[in-house]
Amino acid sequence: MTNAETATAAEQTEPVTPDSIMQLGTAFWGSKTLLSAVELRLFGVLSEAGPLGLQELRERLGLHPRSAKDFFDALVALRMLDRDDSGRYFNTAETDLFLDPQKASYMGGILEMCNARLYGFWGSLTEALRTGEPQSEVKTGSGFFETLYADPEKLAQFAGAMSGLSTATGQAIAAKFPWRNYGSVIDIGCAEGAVPVAIATAHEHLTGGGFDLPPIEPIFNAYVARSDLADRLRFTAGNFFADPLPSADVLIMGHILHDWDLDKKLMLLDKAYTALPKGGALIVYEAIIDDNRRENAFGLLMSLNMLIEDRGFDYTGADCRGWMADTGFSESYVEHLVGPDSMVVGIK
Repeated sequence: MTNAETATAAEQTEPVTPDSIMQLGTAFWGSKTLLSAVELRLFGVLSEAGPLGLQELRERLGLHPRSAKDFFDALVALRMLDRDDSGRYFNTAETDLFLDPQKASYMGGILEMCNARLYGFWGSLTEALRTGEPQSEVKTGSGFFETLYADPEKLAQFAGAMSGLSTATGQAIAAKFPWRNYGSVIDIGCAEGAVPVAIATAHEHLTGGGFDLPPIEPIFNAYVARSDLADRLRFTAGNFFADPLPSADVLIMGHILHDWDLDKKLMLLDKAYTALPKGGALIVYEAIIDDNRRENAFGLLMSLNMLIEDRGFDYTGADCRGWMADTGFSESYVEHLVGPDSMVVGIK
């Protein structure tokens, strides 16, 4: 009996239920409950005040009495809150660490962006699938990045979202890449600078910084200053399509290539190759899709998100290695980092 036949026989002994279908089909209920909790700063309130009873927590958040208990208890059932025997609510270890806006480990920025922008846009996924057209601000004639960089408040939210998405990945890159062989690093499209900060914190010999559009500079400088790394990490202003990339021993492109179509992906890889010294390295990190396109659901859903956003798409490690070879890199490899993220490293 083949493996497929064995699996089929095993499946037939188990009752077939619609449970997984219903859980996935209604998953947006739980998602929006968490996003609203982040928007209300619920986790920050509990982190500051400690455990709170129903009425006090409801009043602090300004919620109507009708559904507050259901809201809080749903978060308990979703393992985003806990509740003691006296009925007081408090954060879990995870939400206290990652969803308290006052902590450096806060990763709620990406959830804030999901709530403010993406949740509504994803309601038009079916239209996007039928037309192949973006459903974001692009749909109304505004470019996403043009709109974003023109609004300081939205830009700060986006930069914080990128830190939330990339901080753990930056720490993994700091641990897994052989930095002892290199002296400098520049993050292309750096946002706040969470990745170079994580790397420079772990490796005191490194210098470098970040490269991004001019409006990011004060955001980057403030983040780097809070980490006491202003003497080693500097900001370089520029447009990575219009300007040459700055040179360093290692260049990083994180959550950059997936924003663009194939021609622009190849252009950016070629510009990175030109900017690197011989023996230098380019680190590309994303939610890299597994080569068989069966396992990394987050990466595949992120590619659908790029459909919603504009003209980009996510890709497999094999795809990226092929593009690197086409643009001159002599060798490359893929290494898992953390969660859905992996890095593709190309050596000049």
